Amino acid sequence: MGEHRWQGRAQVPPGEAATPEELLRLAARGDEQAFAALYDQLSPRVYGLARRVVRDPAQAEEVAQEALVEVWRTASRFDASKGSAAAWVLTIAHRRAVDRVRSAQAGADRERRVAAASNETPYDDVVEEVTTSLEVQQVRRCLKGLTELQREAITLAYYGGYSYREVAELLDTALPTVKTRMRDGLIRMRDCLGVSVGGR
Repeated sequence: MGEHRWQGRAQVPPGEAATPEELLRLAARGDEQAFAALYDQLSPRVYGLARRVVRDPAQAEEVAQEALVEVWRTASRFDASKGSAAAWVLTIAHRRAVDRVRSAQAGADRERRVAAASNETPYDDVVEEVTTSLEVQQVRRCLKGLTELQREAITLAYYGGYSYREVAELLDTALPTVKTRMRDGLIRMRDCLGVSVGGR
């Protein structure tokens, strides 16, 4: 049902098959009709990409709408020398979809991702204590007590599903440093969570 919103939005003038590049240039000058035509051309692909990334149709619709609003607001930033208009629009949509997935994963996917990641992790005992005996709210509270670098590394590895090597590349940091950072952060979380439990 949601897919119907992505069809037939614009009235493209007959005989005028403007390219996405032309429409984006006009939209950058505030031409709403041009943006409506661009929307009509690209929104099914934007929604399809969002649906593949976030899976849930309702969330895919929200992501697609947010991405297309961003396209309208930032149309003047499009640079044809760096690629096609469609690729530029889909890059915005993909970034929005990935952001949505990452922000949602801290909850329901936590146990499954930690279980998968812990097979490669030398700190299984610490991870086990942190993730199995405590509630999500306590984990979030303790995450806030870490340094920004510890929090980034742990969030990417255990909530984002990235390997140590991938975390090191994403943070542009040496692999041994990432491992040390995560170990120290997990120990701090274990201590923080132990205090929380004792206090209740």
